[in-house]
Amino acid sequence: MEAAPLSARDRILATAHDLFYRDGIRATGIDRLIAESGVTKVTFYRHFPSKNDLVRAFLDLRHARWMAWFVDALGRRGADMPAADGSSLLLLADVLQEWTEMPVFRGCAFINTVVEIADALPEAVEAARLHKQEMAEVIAELLPPGPARSTQARAAALAFDGAIVHAQMARDAAERRTVVALLRSLLQGLHAP
Repeated sequence: MEAAPLSARDRILATAHDLFYRDGIRATGIDRLIAESGVTKVTFYRHFPSKNDLVRAFLDLRHARWMAWFVDALGRRGADMPAADGSSLLLLADVLQEWTEMPVFRGCAFINTVVEIADALPEAVEAARLHKQEMAEVIAELLPPGPARSTQARAAALAFDGAIVHAQMARDAAERRTVVALLRSLLQGLHAP
């Protein structure tokens, strides 16, 4: 059974998602978005009166997609049964390895967006903050309950974000694997008694 064709709005948003993530927001012009999504200028502006409106929608879509992938990737590795000693944090290294092996990996869309346009669109910073907060909440579920859980989860999220940035800058797959190994070492230190 064939999937129903995407609406014009969804085509624009899907195109923006892929281009913004791959090429960056500033490098992706409205004319290119219109051409690649196969809509008219009038249709584009009816759905997204400004590029900033589209950027906000992109961040919402990216958040939903990435968080669903992240939770699923952790779940496939057994995150639904976290270890009592906190060693489930090590699953983050496995998840990062999987992500960096994807041909479309270009780092964190939220970090990239904040670096690129934070001054021009403060709402992007808030979207990134909320995304990172939810990511840390998911990471907290890998840890045993206790007074240090939130702090450990935030530290693990910080290490994960740093590893994402370094993996994005890596020259090749071997260098990305080294980044993942370093993340694993940091995470082992976080859950050590």
